[in-house]
Amino acid sequence: MELVLSIFIGIGLAAAVGFRIFIPFLIVSIAAYTGNLELSTHFVWIGTLPALVLFAVATLVEIFSYYIPWVDNFLDIIDHPLAIFAGIILSGAVVTDFPPLIKWSLALIAGGGVAGTIHAATGLIRLKSSAITGGAGNPAVATAEAGGSITLSILAIFIPALAVIIVGIMIVYFSFMIKKKFFSPPKEN
Repeated sequence: MELVLSIFIGIGLAAAVGFRIFIPFLIVSIAAYTGNLELSTHFVWIGTLPALVLFAVATLVEIFSYYIPWVDNFLDIIDHPLAIFAGIILSGAVVTDFPPLIKWSLALIAGGGVAGTIHAATGLIRLKSSAITGGAGNPAVATAEAGGSITLSILAIFIPALAVIIVGIMIVYFSFMIKKKFFSPPKEN
């Protein structure tokens, strides 16, 4: 059962990374530092005080950067591959007691896939907000994303089964949203 919970935690944290890259790392760092979360052997450094301070600073910079209209759209472009990579790393960091091949296959497919899907969808939402409001509505999107990342990170650590259910619903919804945007035939006027 503990193996399944570590997978659920990894998937939930990867989804949170799709919203914001550094918030989940900060929350994982706090949880590991306080003894509330076990990390894999090679990732115990995430739970150290220097890492906690670094993630706190990076989180503040990231949050405030997303409140600058049009800068947030640029960040979405460069953050997408970083979100996928961060989803892989963070899910691998919390999945313990698995052989490396299985662990990293899960992290790559589930962690990277979930983080990439969530990040792509939120990028589309921000792009639409920029187009409709000229960027004036983007701070509301940024607030929702930061709140989603915080909530999902905490749920993933303390109520992982609920986090996975929420992630499943989000993935289905966002996948349909992305499919509709890019793979539906154009509307005729």
